[in-house]
Amino acid sequence: MFDTSQQANELADIQSRLIFVKVGLLMILVLLGLRLWQLQIRDGVYYQDLSRDNRTRSIVVEPARGLLYDRNGELLANNIPSFQLYVSLEDVQDREDLLLKLPEYLDVDIQGISEKLSTKRRRGRIKLKSGLTLKEAALIESHRIELPGVAIQPEYQRNYPLGAYAAHVIGYVGEISESQLKEPEFLDVQAGRTIGQYGVEQTLDSHLLGETGRKIIEVDVFGYPKRSLSTRPPLAGNDLYLTLDIRLQRLAEDLLGEESGAIVALDPWNGDVLVLASQPGFNPNDLSGGISQHAWQQLLQDSQHPLTNRAIQGQYPPGSTFKIIMAAALLGTHTMKASDSLTCRGTFPFGKRVFRDWKRWGHGTVDLTKAIAESCDVYFYKIGHKLGIDTMATYSRLFGLGEKTGINLSSERSGLVPSTEWKKKNRGEPWYPGETISVAIGQGFLSVTPIQMAKAIAIVATNGQVVQPRLLKSVRLRRTGNLKEEPLPVTQRVPLSPEIFSQIKKGLAAVVTKGTARRAQSDIVSIAGKTGTAQVIALKEKGDTAEVPKKHRDHAWFVAFAPVEQPKIAVVVIVEHMGHGGSAAAPLAKTLIEAYMNVENSQHTGSL
Repeated sequence: MFDTSQQANELADIQSRLIFVKVGLLMILVLLGLRLWQLQIRDGVYYQDLSRDNRTRSIVVEPARGLLYDRNGELLANNIPSFQLYVSLEDVQDREDLLLKLPEYLDVDIQGISEKLSTKRRRGRIKLKSGLTLKEAALIESHRIELPGVAIQPEYQRNYPLGAYAAHVIGYVGEISESQLKEPEFLDVQAGRTIGQYGVEQTLDSHLLGETGRKIIEVDVFGYPKRSLSTRPPLAGNDLYLTLDIRLQRLAEDLLGEESGAIVALDPWNGDVLVLASQPGFNPNDLSGGISQHAWQQLLQDSQHPLTNRAIQGQYPPGSTFKIIMAAALLGTHTMKASDSLTCRGTFPFGKRVFRDWKRWGHGTVDLTKAIAESCDVYFYKIGHKLGIDTMATYSRLFGLGEKTGINLSSERSGLVPSTEWKKKNRGEPWYPGETISVAIGQGFLSVTPIQMAKAIAIVATNGQVVQPRLLKSVRLRRTGNLKEEPLPVTQRVPLSPEIFSQIKKGLAAVVTKGTARRAQSDIVSIAGKTGTAQVIALKEKGDTAEVPKKHRDHAWFVAFAPVEQPKIAVVVIVEHMGHGGSAAAPLAKTLIEAYMNVENSQHTGSL
């Protein structure tokens, strides 16, 4: 009986244990089922994509950028075949090892590549170097087994056939930076893409960029391509025709030569920028192909500032070219008539100071025409004292000074038109009458850019028509092949009578025929203009400029339009530290105007 009871207990114990085992097995099956459901149902798509990504790579195919032409169809920027070096991060197990191996085969910027590889991204492609030579590409291909994840991809590279000519207008391109990727305008742009970084390459980038394609390739366990699975071709960017006349642009830059300065030429009736020259310049091919950090820093620290577009960023005292605005204010306010005369004996005593004329013994009896033609300082000292700084500021703004012109380039400067309000707000001081006298001849706090002065002289040429300078003439759409003309900017008018502009033009014509710009006289076209000498520093005595260090010499201005009777071109020249506008700047403007008129005349006669 005891044995039977013991056996029953043992059997019950075994059954109890079996129940626990069954429950445990059931729980394991339930957990396995849940895990299978999680892997195959809930997260199935994720792991399917992950599996596919382990054997495939999605490669962005960069399109060719749109081409750039001048107004006559001459090529300014194109694309040439090139090799680019990429790395797929998911195929690189040791990024430090890659940094050690790459310099064995390529001349690379280790610091720049190190910064790119230090990204926290675990997947994706990074461009390591642009513009590889055929020899470099072959060397990388022959050592790919030692460089897992590294691949050579043929793409187009930006090329500028004219080198440094028009560099400040055309600009250059470069790989999009990490900071730019975070900006709203680049939310749809992939890392590694080439975008415009300066000039119209930057401001018109949306036209030029094009649409990327995509290629899906199958790779092996080392990340090496095996076969292409699918391809979506890219769409090239739109071709752009600029308003520039590159023939005149090259001439302008050659005229400036080694001197620092700017030349601007406009069609005064529609604002077309025919010339926008700035010297010294740079070769955009050196930057678009990739530039080392050291070379970039050298360029930035260059004392001549070659990256500064002096035509729109250079801010200078206008000197006597400002007398055009003074004449408009004089006649517009009816302060004096053009025929009224003043006496100039070479000095203008004011308070405790004596303001001197550039002509020591004075100009004698002077009316407006003579005052403009001979650039009589004393005449405009007296006019400035009558008008006051705020009236001068009002008329300056009518002619576009003190504000950006709106030209389609970044970093344009606005210059400065001073007033009593400006000085009180920015300097915390009252305006002193003696400061008005300096501004009256274009000195003091007053500053302008060459593009502003081009706009101002164009207003005079057209009897008051105000246009915004523009650089884009037309767009050829790659999707349709159609050429789309850009609409002309809306014009406004300066509220001055034609008679006032006629009086000013009379004085400007006399500047060239018998005044301070006789060296601008032409045998083929009538030219009207105004010279200017912008003081860099105040000198105690005006002596031989050869004794003054060049960096302290005055800037030379000349603003002009031609022909006088029916203006077709407005030109502004400033040459830094070259002294008198009549001798240094006026001859350059004459040469440029004559070149323009020769082409105009040949087109009208049907000859080449």
